Amino acid sequence: MAESLSKTGTDRFEVRVTADSHFGWIRTRLSLERTAMAWLRTATALIGFGFAIVQYLEHLQQFPGARPAYLPNAPQYLGLALIGSGIVALLISIWQYWWTLRYLWGGSFAQIAGVRQEGMQSPVLAVAALLICIGLFAFFAVLLRLV
Repeated sequence: MAESLSKTGTDRFEVRVTADSHFGWIRTRLSLERTAMAWLRTATALIGFGFAIVQYLEHLQQFPGARPAYLPNAPQYLGLALIGSGIVALLISIWQYWWTLRYLWGGSFAQIAGVRQEGMQSPVLAVAALLICIGLFAFFAVLLRLV
């Protein structure tokens, strides 16, 4: 193993093509999907909660007898911060997903994958792109209401 490291300089360790390594690769690939979905759930919660705070507190101020808010624009700023955090979380998750996916398909791991790269498509990136669009829509809807 030390000889192969010194010759190529790129491999960190020896990859043996066995059933164990193949199923380990699949478990790692599915773990990547679960991590990406957790990022999506977190970002969806941030975007939704940010938008809900803006809507709820805005309607709360319209009730008869409600005292004027000490900081009337604070809910909008908080909502914008939460929505922006959700969008940033999605962008980070996409970057992390692509980086790890390239790593799993590259180098000596490709021989233990056992399937072609085209055979492992996932809707995670499409959902992330859709949520970014929804997040940007919500962000600008709140921002333009503020102005």
